[in-house]
Amino acid sequence: MPSRDATTHWEGDLQAGGGNVTLDSSNAGQFRVTFPARTGDPEGMTSPEELLAAAHSSCLAMNFTGTVKKAGFTPGTVDVSAEVTLGPDPEGGFKLTEIAVTLVAKVDGLDKDKFAELAATAEKTCPISKALAGTTITLDASLAE
Repeated sequence: MPSRDATTHWEGDLQAGGGNVTLDSSNAGQFRVTFPARTGDPEGMTSPEELLAAAHSSCLAMNFTGTVKKAGFTPGTVDVSAEVTLGPDPEGGFKLTEIAVTLVAKVDGLDKDKFAELAATAEKTCPISKALAGTTITLDASLAE
């Protein structure tokens, strides 16, 4: 399996400085980051938390479809959102305090109980969820009508 990489070039101090995150592996883009935009109004910039939310939501969408297929069902549409919250760490600095994940999917022939089981399995076996195991992750999963 390949590895992926990104780099950040930063200039200045924490409050007045800023940087650019470059997605090197894919060359998909370069994104501006600053600490004030991270902890306040994003002002069109991204943050480590938003990038992590993108990674988590896309990973879980992929993992859910694989889990559903392995169980003998054919996934239809899957929509996953992840909200990553940054907060103060009682031990100093900041930490991720919660990741709230919402998964809505359409899977023909799947009842609500089996869906809930497969969604929970997909969340637990998602590589990004595993990497974030030290953070509280909540999952709200529902079948689309």
